[in-house]
Amino acid sequence: MRRGVGLLALLACAAAGRAQAPTPEQTGAAIEMSRNVALTYTRSLPDFVCTQLVHRYADITHRGSWRALDSLTIKLSYFDQREDHTLVLVNGTPSEKSYAAVGGAISVGEFGLILQQIFYPDSQAVFTWEKWTKVGQRRAAVYLYQVDVPHSRYSLNFLASAGLIQARVGYHGMVEVDRETGDVRRLTYIADTIPKTYPIYSATTTVNYDFSDVGGKQYLLPASSETEMHSPELWARNHTKYREYRKFSADSTIRFGDGK
Repeated sequence: MRRGVGLLALLACAAAGRAQAPTPEQTGAAIEMSRNVALTYTRSLPDFVCTQLVHRYADITHRGSWRALDSLTIKLSYFDQREDHTLVLVNGTPSEKSYAAVGGAISVGEFGLILQQIFYPDSQAVFTWEKWTKVGQRRAAVYLYQVDVPHSRYSLNFLASAGLIQARVGYHGMVEVDRETGDVRRLTYIADTIPKTYPIYSATTTVNYDFSDVGGKQYLLPASSETEMHSPELWARNHTKYREYRKFSADSTIRFGDGK
């Protein structure tokens, strides 16, 4: 894995146990290393399938009183750098609906799209070092970032009775980056500058990445994610887990259980 030039002093400080903030030059070198990793991420992934388990909740009180709505079991295929979601079970019962037609809050893009939107040069994201942390046993740096509307590719999608309503918005959040490899191990993605007339006034996504075996080789892949959206009518929250990664083939099969 390519290492960023200018990180040696940064790593030396970390090894010495000092919580010293990096210089702007060191932060720039670290971000460029992560940018290279992020922009080649989707090309580095194999074709695979996995099970996506989504537990959906709603709160009509707007006070954090979450009520379980349903659970979705989805066959997620990643082929030719594109995601495909096939809804298999709803509350453990076979369903013939499409993933897009299931209604409620759904999310896509955890397998590279979000990373690309953050680190794509045209996004002109502004990064600021926040603190040191650990992800599992790995040391990581936390960076805050901001992308304004003119440079954003992020759109909110709301399916109303009259059809799909879209709005391009800005976004901000944080990325937790492995200090040695530049891999993003965790990120948040928060919409901002949402039009006041839009049906959703808040949208936040968190993705956690971990290594999984696909065809006898370890790949950094989403392990879990959480999406929360707020509208005047209700708050919606999705808890998602990804499991049973395996190499894609024409006869790929997945055993679907009860979604637990």
